Amino acid sequence: MSLLNNLIGPVTGILDKVIEDKDQKAKLAHELATMADKLSHEQQLAQIEVNKAEAASGSLFKGGWRPFIGWVCGIAFCYHFVIQPLIIFVVAIVGIDIPDLPEFQMNTLLTVLGGLLGIGGLRTYEKQKGLTK
Repeated sequence: MSLLNNLIGPVTGILDKVIEDKDQKAKLAHELATMADKLSHEQQLAQIEVNKAEAASGSLFKGGWRPFIGWVCGIAFCYHFVIQPLIIFVVAIVGIDIPDLPEFQMNTLLTVLGGLLGIGGLRTYEKQKGLTK
């Protein structure tokens, strides 16, 4: 959308130089802005249709990437907050020396996981309203 706004600004500036009638300038500027909004809206609707087709597909390669990302984030989250501390605790009790365990970039992981959980909230809303199976 910002790209369209960046293109509309100079065009309306050209209108100021070319067209002297203020009413006609305002009308053309409004038509340009409306056309940009309509194009943006059409692009968003097209993306929604693609998302619907992916979600409806029974194919793991088309509809399975969202669950895959969810499982990866869930496993990494579990490892970082549950499994790794338990390993360190058990190893400390037993007295075994082990190398440092791998660490994840939790900032990135939590950003992705937070986005998935936010989208998951919308999924819950859809299920409550009976919009999906």
